[in-house]
Amino acid sequence: MTDRSIPFFSYPDVFGRFAEEYIEIIRDIGCRGAYILQDDLTRFERNLAAFLGAKHTLGVANATDGLHLALRAAGLRPGDEVILSSHTMVATAAAAHFAGGVPIPVECGSDHLIDPDAIAAAISPRTRFIMPTQLNGRTCQMDRIQVLADQHDLLVVEDAAQALGSQFKRRAAGTFGIAAAISFYPAKVLGCFGDGGAVVTSDDTIREKLWQLHDHGRASTGDIVSWGLNSRLDNLQAAILDFQLARYSEVMARRRAIAASYTEYLADVNEVTLPPAPDSDPDHFDIYQNYEIEAERRDGLKQYLKDRSVGTLIQWGGQAIHQLKALGFTQSLPYTDRLFKRLLMLPMNLSLTDDDVCYIAEQIRRFYGR
Repeated sequence: MTDRSIPFFSYPDVFGRFAEEYIEIIRDIGCRGAYILQDDLTRFERNLAAFLGAKHTLGVANATDGLHLALRAAGLRPGDEVILSSHTMVATAAAAHFAGGVPIPVECGSDHLIDPDAIAAAISPRTRFIMPTQLNGRTCQMDRIQVLADQHDLLVVEDAAQALGSQFKRRAAGTFGIAAAISFYPAKVLGCFGDGGAVVTSDDTIREKLWQLHDHGRASTGDIVSWGLNSRLDNLQAAILDFQLARYSEVMARRRAIAASYTEYLADVNEVTLPPAPDSDPDHFDIYQNYEIEAERRDGLKQYLKDRSVGTLIQWGGQAIHQLKALGFTQSLPYTDRLFKRLLMLPMNLSLTDDDVCYIAEQIRRFYGR
């Protein structure tokens, strides 16, 4: 019906945007033979910590490992319950499970983030951790969550995989809890050319435990002092990420501009509920990792856009954590059930032109007869 094609995400564009610079980085790393635990990684960890306002960051193989290691470093014991949002990737729950804990999914709220009231209702004598997911580039109501943690002597480990640069009350996602994990999967706002992640902490003891866990139990002295894993961010990926981090403010600004355009074009379409617009809430600075809408006749809209060469995505394959019955979850979460029948992610990435955004919005308006 049109010659235009707008994919949900263009993976080739991740490389193509700065192809010459990336080739030079790869050549430099290769010529130096600097592959594992080299200066490029140390530099990136230092720059990332400064960007976040944290004391330490530690590059790991992926954010799932990061959450797993953070929970273990923070002292999770077998059987400890970890409260998390049902609107998150299975990796969040898997990290709790493989660290020895019991993931407890609870309702999300109208902002698609974990509902603090649901956290309060789920706290039991076995609860030890709250693991909020800073979803879609927006930070949770961390003040309310921290109050609950303090009242019940719980620890907070943030799943900040989707939220690098997001803020709540001028504080960066990933810096509220005792530790946090960030993802550098290629489709993330800061993405490398494979899997990658980082753990964030300002606790020196946690950092030392993380270092041991991520490198075969090796202490900073070089001695093997405990059982550990192999979960290190490759030096090459770190150099690529450091190059991108220097330009990250521009990337966030562009995504926020795209979100503002969606808001302008779709604000009067009553059948669609949009994410909060940039700067609509003084407490939040959102980076729009994803642009997730709620839509009436969601499946029909998805097909309509597909027929017009617009890619969309239903996050997590359309299943919330508590709906993964094969994993043993039995919770009843009616609000999240209803929400998951309406959720749809529109394209949100640097490949989009202003004309692309206008075209996508125009097709949505036509589907709803606007």
